[in-house]
Amino acid sequence: MTLNKKLLASALAMTFTAVGFSASAANVDGPEVEWRYSMWGNPRAFTAGIEHLAKRVSEETGGKFTITIGYGEQFSKARENLDAIKLGAVDGASFCNFYHPGKNPAFMVFSLPFLPLGDWDVNKQARMKLHEHPALVADMDRWNAMVYAAAMMPQYEFLGNGKPPKNLEDWKGMRVRAGGGIGDAMEKLGAIKTTTTATEVYTSMQRGSMDAASFPYTYAQAAYKIPEVSKWYTTNMSPGTSSCPTVFSKTSYEKLPPQYKKLLEDLKPEVYDVQIKAYQDIDKVNLPKFAATLEGIVYTPEQLEQFRAVAAKPVWDEWVAENKDKFDGQELINIILETAKQKN
Repeated sequence: MTLNKKLLASALAMTFTAVGFSASAANVDGPEVEWRYSMWGNPRAFTAGIEHLAKRVSEETGGKFTITIGYGEQFSKARENLDAIKLGAVDGASFCNFYHPGKNPAFMVFSLPFLPLGDWDVNKQARMKLHEHPALVADMDRWNAMVYAAAMMPQYEFLGNGKPPKNLEDWKGMRVRAGGGIGDAMEKLGAIKTTTTATEVYTSMQRGSMDAASFPYTYAQAAYKIPEVSKWYTTNMSPGTSSCPTVFSKTSYEKLPPQYKKLLEDLKPEVYDVQIKAYQDIDKVNLPKFAATLEGIVYTPEQLEQFRAVAAKPVWDEWVAENKDKFDGQELINIILETAKQKN
């Protein structure tokens, strides 16, 4: 087991033992129900929420309601999880909006650049509000799916070499690894976007063929060992994120007895808390290491506003225009902006 995997396993173990939720066997009586949940990859911070839900559901029902998580695309391929729900092959699954924008166009609002989702509470509240919006509900209805909870994806940040980009102009001409809306935004800043895969970034940075790369902050950056080949990192740029929610089959959910539906709803706050804590635990391990070896770049509020004016607003407007015949994209953006404003 690599060091990063050991740290992740340790952090996840602390999450499940330290959050402090009480558990009583068979508090909820009902019929035997077995659900299959599709997940790609291995257990990690990203999967902490659904793992906690599966554990708690079984505890509260005395093992009568179970959720079996199929890792490594055991039940379905990551890009086909919504299809699997529609076909009835699984009862629930995770999916990422950027895997297939055409399947979930309204969900792509979460991947727009420079939205103020860096605060965990704003991140959660904005996602919960948007999941109830008719446009996002319609996205899921097409797949006979319903969102149970958001995956609390952290903001992306950049790590890189060369001259630290301490203002907007410094990004011009830089070769950066950035996808989706983040990539579009960086091009607005004059950067040169590349489509290098995550596993190729280390070598590209090491050889100098890439100047900077964006990854979820901090767990993915550390997992791919990018700090080893970097000299600086952005700390509060928050250029974007994604949406990879926990979704259930509407048919499977509707078949549940009322007490099981209530149980799922009652456990939702725990699911959110566990997810956030898993990422925070990883950050506690990674951030001191970043600070010890890399130069941290902190942008001022004024600079962040400049980023949004130059590299965010144009991308937002283009996205709104592209989807004007499907839904009101500006309304979706405004929900996030207003949620952040209320927090401040």
